[in-house]
Amino acid sequence: MSGTSSPRPGEHQRAVALALGWLALAVNPAAQAADEASQADTITVTGTREATPLSESPAAVGVIKNSAIRRAAPSHPQQLLGQIPGVSINVTNGEGHTTGIRQKIGTDPVYLYLEDGIPVRATGFFNHNALYEINLPQAGGVEVVKGIGSALYGSDAIGGTINILTNPPARQAGAALSAEYGSHGWYRLLGSADTGRQTMGALRADLNVSHTDGWREHTAYERQSVNLRWDHAPDGDTALKTILGYARIDQQTGANSALTPFEYENTPTVNARSVAYRKVEALRLSSNLDKDLGDNGLVSITPYFRHNYMDLNGAYNFSTAASGDPRIEKTDVSSLGFLLKWRKDFPGALRPRLIAGLDYDYSPGKRSEDALDFTGCNVAGTATSAQKFTCYALGPRIYDYAVTYQSASPYLHFEVSPLEALRLTAAVRYDTMSYKASNNLAAGDMVYGTRHYWQNAGATLTFSRASPKLGANFALSPAAHIYASYNQGFRAPGEGNLFRAGHDTTLALGRTKATDALQLKPIEAEQYELGLRGDGGGWQYDVTAYSLRKDNDILSQRDALNQTTISTNNGSTRHQGVELGLGKAFGPQWRLDVAYSYARHTYETWITNQFAGANLNGKEIESAPRQLGNVRLTWTPVAATTAQVEWVKTGSYWLDAANTGKYAGHELWNLRASHELSKGMSLSARVINLADKRYADSAGGTAAAPTLSPGLPRTVFAGVEAKW
Repeated sequence: MSGTSSPRPGEHQRAVALALGWLALAVNPAAQAADEASQADTITVTGTREATPLSESPAAVGVIKNSAIRRAAPSHPQQLLGQIPGVSINVTNGEGHTTGIRQKIGTDPVYLYLEDGIPVRATGFFNHNALYEINLPQAGGVEVVKGIGSALYGSDAIGGTINILTNPPARQAGAALSAEYGSHGWYRLLGSADTGRQTMGALRADLNVSHTDGWREHTAYERQSVNLRWDHAPDGDTALKTILGYARIDQQTGANSALTPFEYENTPTVNARSVAYRKVEALRLSSNLDKDLGDNGLVSITPYFRHNYMDLNGAYNFSTAASGDPRIEKTDVSSLGFLLKWRKDFPGALRPRLIAGLDYDYSPGKRSEDALDFTGCNVAGTATSAQKFTCYALGPRIYDYAVTYQSASPYLHFEVSPLEALRLTAAVRYDTMSYKASNNLAAGDMVYGTRHYWQNAGATLTFSRASPKLGANFALSPAAHIYASYNQGFRAPGEGNLFRAGHDTTLALGRTKATDALQLKPIEAEQYELGLRGDGGGWQYDVTAYSLRKDNDILSQRDALNQTTISTNNGSTRHQGVELGLGKAFGPQWRLDVAYSYARHTYETWITNQFAGANLNGKEIESAPRQLGNVRLTWTPVAATTAQVEWVKTGSYWLDAANTGKYAGHELWNLRASHELSKGMSLSARVINLADKRYADSAGGTAAAPTLSPGLPRTVFAGVEAKW
């Protein structure tokens, strides 16, 4: 296993020194020659729900443009989003992922995933894999607001907000078709068509059909996606945008099943959870109307409909222990809602702007679960092999309930410039959320073997929370801006936290566990942030320092001895770091881009008295590397040819919360190239993990018994694209 080294002394100091060096360069007037792609020219929409110059945004916003998406041609979000400093996406299987933005890398519901500003899922039904429901390789762009965004978006926006932007219709009619083939049975067909501007607007259609056999046993993956976008401007004051997105995913999910160090090094293709699967359908429909009212501002309304379905036999559930909880889960959620916004720009030198809005979401859903029996279908693990599961038998239904999530959230956002160089922001949002659950099983004790699942007849719960934000942006010069912000945020418990408490060994304990789950409260968070962005000496730079603290965290700790899990609002954690983005063009042929972050994630108060008094106060959080890095060197020898080499670094991190052992981290190389054969015809190639390095997408366990999920070996892709 790669996993015993410690961070070198002085890493933090070197990171701070590097950041300060660029701060000094930025404020040097002699080094402020902005170029074509300056920071001041970048416009973002996620931070305020309005088109805003990045130079005036008091937030750390990472932007990936359409051209970068096309160059990366990602088969997984991991191959794209690491271009933003401080963002880590790891593979589970197919396009499934774990995320780490100012938090540990994991499945925690502390991120908000949007498509054109609309949440991909309702707050109460978080899915850490939400990016696979979006057609990323055909997106028009990506914006990531790092850190807390609750003042604008509400619950879940603690670690970050990821907004995938749809591709707008082209001005001229046309079409494109690409075919890509690669290692491990991979193929992907991407098609698009544009009507061009017509009397009734412009329409764009995108199609994505992807397949892989998987590089590990029983890890095949299939995806079909269709996206439509219609833009129409019936007059100069009105703009309509309607988007439809559908995705169907069928995958075997054992690719992230962890192995012992021996298997990891010698037989990494082994799949210890070969019967795991995940089947997903996602449908999103929205229509945005913007109406310019002249002196009275602009009104925007966006009604939307969503449907999310998942049939899951999760590898993480597999266990033969009496305290385990193997099951097949099915969830089905439909949503109706709207985003209503009014924006007014007032006259005068102060440039005051007021944005007022109301978000509403009504999401009825249901969950059913059937227990699994692995008797005769498993092989016990040894020191050199993980426990294997090769079949299962269905047991009784252990959960079957309906739950309706509803929220109404007004917000205000105000900006003013008391000085020409100073832009101040103040915002607040007030969320009211409710859950109403009803049980389709008989209330009382549901027993399966030695497991007691207590069934409450139903419950109605309400949460409310105000989330403020203060920000300031000061122009040191036309090419350099410093910003600071203070944000509060929260994350409401999800339906699984509240109504799916799990089981225990006796009726009394099972009932207590189910009753206690209904007492959970929202996680609270606050963040301080200081940053500098701009252009100097031909470099574009963005440096951010932050301190984020979470309180009343839902403490869910798994005891290694008996595998029992409990949930209470007793945890506090701290997350501090520096993020650095750099970019420079060296003449017309070469460009260098750097993304780097250094962070420390620690348990402030984390005492699990239920587990022999484990006190984790002061320990570093597991699966939270201090260092993340991404360096890309792009070469364009002639206009028709581009090549890019990419270096990716994931630093070392602790395997467990007790800090008994480490994964040493890894460094990978990727290579991409494209060449235009003739007008409308081009070839492309990619090599992921060029050096064929053994590395882990995730690692856990302890120093005495580490477990590792091996990452993708060297993988080659080749494609051809035609446009007309």
